[in-house]
Amino acid sequence: MSALIHCVTVESADPYVLAGWWATVLDRRLHDDDHPGDPEAVLVAPDGHGPDLLFVTVGERHGKGAFHLDLHPADGTRDAEVDRLLGLGATLVADRRRPDGTGWAVLADPEGNEFCVCRGAAERTA
Repeated sequence: MSALIHCVTVESADPYVLAGWWATVLDRRLHDDDHPGDPEAVLVAPDGHGPDLLFVTVGERHGKGAFHLDLHPADGTRDAEVDRLLGLGATLVADRRRPDGTGWAVLADPEGNEFCVCRGAAERTA
């Protein structure tokens, strides 16, 4: 017997707004029942594959690292993805990219939740 991940829960001051930002980043959609001001919002996994992302209102956040995602570009390069995310409002927290092309970038979403952007599949095989 084993367990499956149903969703990843993200603590948030404004679930609808933060879920909307991540919907753009991950090319996902908000659940049809979600509306501004709701105490929770769900990003639906595409085609039912993978866990949903559940954004919930909390009175007091549990501190930095309430969740952490490692992303890689679906296509293109890590650096292009970092530029895209910065353009969407992410901030660069730490640049761990190395001259040889390895490494990653640590970014934060609009509420300060940190996440990493790693190399894409094509970059890893090159």
